[in-house]
Amino acid sequence: MSAGPGIYFDGKTSTRQAVTVDAAPTALRILSNDGATLAEWPYADLQSLAAPENLLRLGRRSTRSLERLEIRDTGLAAMIDQLAVSIDRTGIAERRGRKKVIAWTFAACASLVLVAVFGVPAIADRLAPLIPLSVERNLGVAVDKQIRAMLDTSRSNGRPFECGDASRERAGREALDRLMRRMERAAELPIPLDAKVVRRREANAIALPGGHIYVFEGLIQRARSPDELAAVLAHEIGHVANRDGTRSILQAAGLSFLFGMLLGDFTGGGVVVIAARTIVQSAYARDVEAAADLYGVRLMAKIGGDGKALGTILERIGGLEPGITILSDHPETKARIQAINAAAWPKTGDPVMSPDDWVALTRICG
Repeated sequence: MSAGPGIYFDGKTSTRQAVTVDAAPTALRILSNDGATLAEWPYADLQSLAAPENLLRLGRRSTRSLERLEIRDTGLAAMIDQLAVSIDRTGIAERRGRKKVIAWTFAACASLVLVAVFGVPAIADRLAPLIPLSVERNLGVAVDKQIRAMLDTSRSNGRPFECGDASRERAGREALDRLMRRMERAAELPIPLDAKVVRRREANAIALPGGHIYVFEGLIQRARSPDELAAVLAHEIGHVANRDGTRSILQAAGLSFLFGMLLGDFTGGGVVVIAARTIVQSAYARDVEAAADLYGVRLMAKIGGDGKALGTILERIGGLEPGITILSDHPETKARIQAINAAAWPKTGDPVMSPDDWVALTRICG
């Protein structure tokens, strides 16, 4: 129904006028009983006024007068409801709007997931090589403090967290330093390397941004030759050279890391905590580990060591230490070993360490 009866108030007097209301295509026409047009209200200008449930009371948005129109004809009211978006007594527009909000919310969530899964890693891969080494070193110093707080259990057993400071341990510390200097010269990295042995039972090693490397006591205890230990160190140096620690932190901390980099302050906020947990708890992707393996094999060749030693120690401790950094993607350890052996050169040159240095290094933690 496009026309029907109504009551019209002109806003100037209190007179009730019985009128005919015509729901024309573009506007609501108010006609007197003799057919004269009393008013014409565009649908966009209509607003619904408070009224009983069975009454449609309309006013105009563009005027402050008390001009209004009352319609009781349900068919005509439904027609006006469809033509005037601003009325929506049936709730159709509200439901449509709610559906749009839900749809956009799901779209936004999906886009965030896609950015997290694909966008952030891609951005991190591009940004990591562009971060100044001085910034990476500062980040490494801050992360180093947090790593110590997470791993150090010396307060409970009374022993220092880091090995090599006691008088009977210094020979082992000097042996490690000589090995690291040899590997550092061969690696020719633009940043210095700083390796520490710490009292942790896991057969593990981790590399921090800026050249910091932690070697766990458990790794030295399980290594059966200097080449095995040197090969693991070469693998971690590969992570330093490829800036994998910085890249993984950038993926995990995102904007927090970027703001810290811009402000030059990594000690405030949660970025350092996020960075430390990322390094300790997260395993690198397979391609990242494979690149570090290949780097380690090449570095062992430069110092005349046995590149296959990395595969040897991985194979031996692979079933004992699931989830450690150098054994990420544990089911793929066999494939990694095959790739390492295929890329390794035959052992040449002098031993990577003298027998005396090796004995001293195995006793670096007392």
